[in-house]
Amino acid sequence: MRHRNAGFKLGRNTSHRRALLRNLVTSIVLEDRVQTTVAKAKAARPHVEKLITLGKKGDLHARRQALAFLQTREAVARLFDTVAPRYGDRNGGYLRIVRTGFQRGDGAEKAFIELLGAEKLLDEKRQKRAEARAKRREELQKQLAEQQPEGGEQA
Repeated sequence: MRHRNAGFKLGRNTSHRRALLRNLVTSIVLEDRVQTTVAKAKAARPHVEKLITLGKKGDLHARRQALAFLQTREAVARLFDTVAPRYGDRNGGYLRIVRTGFQRGDGAEKAFIELLGAEKLLDEKRQKRAEARAKRREELQKQLAEQQPEGGEQA
């Protein structure tokens, strides 16, 4: 029976679980979208929600509380400058958990945990990455084309 057993243990001791959640929450704030297991996503959700609420307050005490949990100053700055202002008129529900399938190996269910309203930023990042990849591919093809005639003369 699970009476009065609240919370997610995640098969870890207290310090390991705290470190895992701090890392995951920091990554979510910095990247807007992270792939993890469903259990970890559900465990991280309340922490991210509380931090965004702190970010909406915006005072010095809230900033110090966020800095006590998040791993880097960059994450705190991004939380207060870009993430929290997105949700000024929204009371909670800042995250979306999208199930994506199963993990090879142990069969754990995978999911994306993402901030709402980050779709535009994620699309821009994806497009920039695709353009950079295409540019790199063109440069590589030019180098190969230049090297082929030289190789033919030597043979």
